[in-house]
Amino acid sequence: MTPDAFVEHFGRLKASAILRTNDQEKAALAMEAAIRGGFRIIEFTLTVPGVYDLVRDFSSRQDLVVGTGTVMDTDQAQKSVEAGARFLVSPVVDEAVIGAANELGVAAMPGTHTPTEMLRAHRAGAQLCKLFPSPSGGPDWVRSVLGPMPFLKIVPTNGVDHHNAGEWIAAGAFAAGFVAPLFVAADIAAGRWDAIEERARQCIAAVA
Repeated sequence: MTPDAFVEHFGRLKASAILRTNDQEKAALAMEAAIRGGFRIIEFTLTVPGVYDLVRDFSSRQDLVVGTGTVMDTDQAQKSVEAGARFLVSPVVDEAVIGAANELGVAAMPGTHTPTEMLRAHRAGAQLCKLFPSPSGGPDWVRSVLGPMPFLKIVPTNGVDHHNAGEWIAAGAFAAGFVAPLFVAADIAAGRWDAIEERARQCIAAVA
């Protein structure tokens, strides 16, 4: 899948499931629950133990597009793509990582918090801008930024849940990433996979 094809796919589905946890087995089970709930674009942060094995396993499935998060350098970018990642997400704007993603033929989604950072990321070759952390202005902030820069594809992640995701999309967000409000830590610890699956269904419905 080319970067442009991924962006088009993400724009249609409007949602990604983003998992950060400290247990490889539970990470797999939690993500399976999100997939049963309807997610088809998924992301494992590189802080998850055994993350490259997880990416390799899940990316072998034809119905999924898998990416990695917390990509901080070009070596991590290379390993992610070798494992099967089709998009790379970072918490900051790092031109070297964006450049590596482009050279490796995958989409880049650096973390941005200001209009200046978004334009910088865009000019460096990033196809998408992760909004992180979420600004106090909420969805209205996205609407304001897109006024003068409608070419940006902004993806909020921090604090997005099934209650407010529709507001972000209505304000012009390209898509939304669901993190802790989807993968509630207590549910992962207790193995409450049905709870995660149900929230996943609610998240998917919220952006439909």
